[in-house]
Amino acid sequence: MVARLELLWEWLHTREGKKIFRYSMVSVISTLVAFATLFVVYGVLRLWTEVPSTVFANAVATIPSYWLTRNWAWGKGGRSHIVKEVIPFWAMAAFGIAVSIVGASFARKIGHSYDLDHVAQTALVLFANVASFGTFWILKLMLFNRLFHVPTLLEEIDEHVDDDAERTGHAGIR
Repeated sequence: MVARLELLWEWLHTREGKKIFRYSMVSVISTLVAFATLFVVYGVLRLWTEVPSTVFANAVATIPSYWLTRNWAWGKGGRSHIVKEVIPFWAMAAFGIAVSIVGASFARKIGHSYDLDHVAQTALVLFANVASFGTFWILKLMLFNRLFHVPTLLEEIDEHVDDDAERTGHAGIR
């Protein structure tokens, strides 16, 4: 277990590790932006119902997500390429928003079924949005992993641990 943690720590300091870490942090930041926006427009201001509020909040969060992904995670500067960068990114964002619409609709249905007050309904909508994007993030990661045949980090770490164990004569011990 210690060997795995050491290798993970080393990997996080590689160029690829830093990129994946930053990409994951962009997801955390954009989730927080969507959460805060949804809380304000639906929970506090009551501007719209669950679904339009969710769409708005996630569209707002997509703007810093694009900028941070492009500039911070991938380290790209200059003008964005509309066909290679902008359209694919917004297409994936639109699919994520569609998944969140399903979550918001489900939250709305549950809230009405149980006659929840606005505070409880807000909590349910916030939870549904985070759960929807969490599910979407995992599905996207699984899809990209399958499409690009990228070994998982744990597989790479296990391979390094096994190689180290064989070199030191401690095979089978982890």
